[in-house]
Amino acid sequence: MACNPDFVQYVADQCAGAGEIATKKMFGGYCIYCNGKIFGLICNDGLYIKPTEPGRALLRTEEMRPPYPDAKDYFYIADVEDRDYLAALVRATCRALPEPKPKKRKVK
Repeated sequence: MACNPDFVQYVADQCAGAGEIATKKMFGGYCIYCNGKIFGLICNDGLYIKPTEPGRALLRTEEMRPPYPDAKDYFYIADVEDRDYLAALVRATCRALPEPKPKKRKVK
C-alpha cells in the first residue's frame, strides 16, 4: 500500500481548489482531508474518494474498487490531471459527507 510522497503532494495540490487540503499518513497509505473533513484515501499511488451521490453525478467514469484488501469500495479516480474537475468532485463529496465528530479531550 506504499505511496510515493511526491504523488501524495501532487494530488493534494491538484485538489486545492476545493478548500484547505491536508494529508495524514495512516496504515501505509494517506488520508486526504478538505477543510478538516476526510473525503478519501491515497493508496498505491491512486486516489480513492468516498462514494456519495453528488460525487457520482460528477464522475466522468465510474470505477469502484477498494483502496486496499478487505476495504469498502471507493470511487477510483484515474484522472488526477484536471484541477477544476477534482476541485468540483471534492467539494460535492464533502458537502454530502457528515461533519467530523468533535475530538474527545484526553483525561489526565
